[in-house]
This record gives sequence, structure tokens and C-alpha cells, in this order.
Amino acid sequence: MTEGPTGHDIQPARIDPIRAGLLCRCPNCGQGPLFAGFLKVVERCAACSFDFSRLNTGDGAAIFIMQIAGGIVVFSALYVQIAFSPPIWAMLAVALPLVAALSLGLMRPGKGVMIALQMRNDVRHD
Repeated sequence: MTEGPTGHDIQPARIDPIRAGLLCRCPNCGQGPLFAGFLKVVERCAACSFDFSRLNTGDGAAIFIMQIAGGIVVFSALYVQIAFSPPIWAMLAVALPLVAALSLGLMRPGKGVMIALQMRNDVRHD
């Protein structure tokens, strides 16, 4: 926080934390990057210096992403199998890369949303 012209503290602009999490940006200010690597969360936001070290999503995002990606691929494969009866090797050739791509593609935004929800609900671990 910085001091404004009237001597009062200026609060950082509040943005929608869910949108910031989906965009992999700091849910506090919406400016700084949330990740230093593929899934490694930064210690502090580069823009607003928010401390992320107290937040921990654990495997929560991975569980939700596996359920979402698995559901999409399994029900799509079931529909294709019933409607068109392709050979099993063709189903595996399409379904396995699809579930891998969905899982990897949704993991960063999913973890960003989990962090944003922790911040929004003010979860504290002592």
C-alpha cells in the first residue's frame, strides 16, 4: 500500500479473483504473474508484493482437473464407441493424448482458481 495525496493509505485495485486465477495472474492485483514455473507459485507478487507463501492448494486442483478431463474424455469416447464402433486402437490413439492435453492445459488455470478461492475466503493456516 502507498500513501495517497491526502495522507491516507491507498488500497490496491480489487479485481475478480476467479478471473485473475484463470489468467494465472495475482488474484490480489491482477498484474503480477502467479507462477514461476509450470505449477510453482511465486513467493511474492512482483506488482503488489502479496505474500503467497502462506497459501497451499495441495493436490486440490489436480483432483478437480482429473475429474473434469476424465469425464469429458470418457463420455465422449463412450458416445463415439456406441455411435460409430471404431477399433479400440483408434479410440486409444485419440483418447489418451486428449486426456493428457486436457489435464495439462487445465492444470495452471485450475490451480490459479484454487489459490484465488483461498484468498477470497481468507483461509489461514497457523
